[in-house]
Amino acid sequence: MESQNINHEDEKIIENRKLNIWEALIPVFALVGMLAVNVYVYGDDSLSGSNQFVLLLGATVAGIVGYFNKVSYKTMVEEVAQNLKSTTGAILILLMVGALAGTWLLSGIIPTMIYYGLDILNPSIFLAACVIICAVISIATGSSWTTSATVGIALIGIAGALDISAGMTAGAVLSGAYFGDKLSPLSDTTNLAPAMAGTDLFTHIKYMTLTTVPTIAVTLIVFVIIGFSIDTTGVADVSQYQTAIDATFNTSPILFVVPIIVIAMIIKKVSPLIALLIGTLLAGVFALIFQPELVHAISGVKEWNATAMYKGVMNAITVKTVVVPVTDNPEIADKLAGLFEGKGMESMLGTIWLIICAMVFGGVMDAIGALSRISSALLNLFDSVFGLFASTVVSCLAINVTASDQYLAIVVPGKMYAKAFEEKGLAPENLSRTLEDSGTVTSALIPWNTCGAYQSTTLGVDVKDYFIYAIFNWLSPFMTLLFAAFRIKIKQLSVQKPTMSTLGEDPSQL
Repeated sequence: MESQNINHEDEKIIENRKLNIWEALIPVFALVGMLAVNVYVYGDDSLSGSNQFVLLLGATVAGIVGYFNKVSYKTMVEEVAQNLKSTTGAILILLMVGALAGTWLLSGIIPTMIYYGLDILNPSIFLAACVIICAVISIATGSSWTTSATVGIALIGIAGALDISAGMTAGAVLSGAYFGDKLSPLSDTTNLAPAMAGTDLFTHIKYMTLTTVPTIAVTLIVFVIIGFSIDTTGVADVSQYQTAIDATFNTSPILFVVPIIVIAMIIKKVSPLIALLIGTLLAGVFALIFQPELVHAISGVKEWNATAMYKGVMNAITVKTVVVPVTDNPEIADKLAGLFEGKGMESMLGTIWLIICAMVFGGVMDAIGALSRISSALLNLFDSVFGLFASTVVSCLAINVTASDQYLAIVVPGKMYAKAFEEKGLAPENLSRTLEDSGTVTSALIPWNTCGAYQSTTLGVDVKDYFIYAIFNWLSPFMTLLFAAFRIKIKQLSVQKPTMSTLGEDPSQL
């Protein structure tokens, strides 16, 4: 599939006057230190702009190092421009992902997935069912945070009625939520990882299933065993949630036509942008057919006319929209409120902002020759393929612990290791998969990380109580290392065989 995110021709790391390794690492240490302080001060709000600015400060530090090593300002700016150009596809996909999420909510596609997903709950396999339900919802929404804050809270409550440990349930919820988050094209981290590594979204997702599916299979087996080894009481009643969903949206199996069409296009290797655009437009049409009252409600137009139809669908595509749950139960309404929020393209601007600032930092690091020097050191330090994978995993974990943010655990190692993977002849999807297997999922296991703090607060369960039961999250890094150690599905860079057209007429060159 043609890369939609990064063009490798735009990703060549510049070779300048040789920096020593400590000079090359000065901007990295400065960045990690500033990010750690910033996340400590701002907490969950650090992604609202302060982390982005810190990335620019890191670029400034790199620029100062470059200045003292005779690298011109023009060279730095030109490399930043090339880096930004290489992310054009990723930015367009992110915008379209936001549009898709908004229309899939308004049309009732996401609520219908949730409605039927809740039907599989059964007390005897409650924990495994939690994993499956949260996986389905997270794939549909692209957000582990939304999943845990809505259905996750409901499942914690149901677990209490069944006398099942809240820690076990939270671990099952997070295992499913992060599995779906990793594989959903709507997820910002799933878009960010291939953008940093240099591959396209759907190649990344396809390659990631190789480690993700075995990990979730092991997770489900463990939870099935646990489920049959504990006693449960009460009844898992989700009818109130289903009643509220059904009262708010016109749910119908026909709505599954849209995701099926999008999945079929992806399988047929249709361009991701085209697939997402068609999915968005089809969902807009389905919204007008199945949810005309909701389209009218979010349009802001008093009368139901063509203007209201246009504005309602366009609002779902472009800005955050909220559908108020129809229920007399304030607790149910409160729990469903977060789930009934459409993203729109506007919601992706924070991630796009982060990518732009990360590309500025990476561009300056390229220009001064720091990434080249770090890559060379890594290749010398980790002579084996397994060593390179292990180094990437450790780096992601270290940044999750020190900088306390999953996005930065993807951005910084992704940019730093891209050249090292290329030098080893490894396809970029190896790196993007490793970034997600070790950066995205482990963030919820660190109490002071923004994800750990959010999940523990939202679910009302301490990290230490759900840590061991978040099986998918802590098993994922081991699975990717296992694949690397035994060279299982480690894709190599394709090398074009020389021909007359590429080398000229001299047969000795062939």
